[in-house]
Amino acid sequence: MITKEEVKHIAKLARLGLTEKEIGKYQKDLSLIFDYFKKLEKVDVSSVEATSHPLAIKNVMRRDEAKPWRQKLLTDFLKVKTILK
Repeated sequence: MITKEEVKHIAKLARLGLTEKEIGKYQKDLSLIFDYFKKLEKVDVSSVEATSHPLAIKNVMRRDEAKPWRQKLLTDFLKVKTILK
């Protein structure tokens, strides 16, 4: 079971002001959570493929095509910049 000092330390890190009653409550709650983590550590996941997202998401990108007005804008900008130097 997690100690009251550990709960106080976690509360300090989270900048939480807890009463003694809350410390006792969180001591029990956090202990249950950590016990569940211990159970999860025993699960064999060696055959499970790693994933960063449960759904297959594909980024939709437009084609990067040169636009005549962009080229003219860039050319005009460079002309103005050269004149100002």
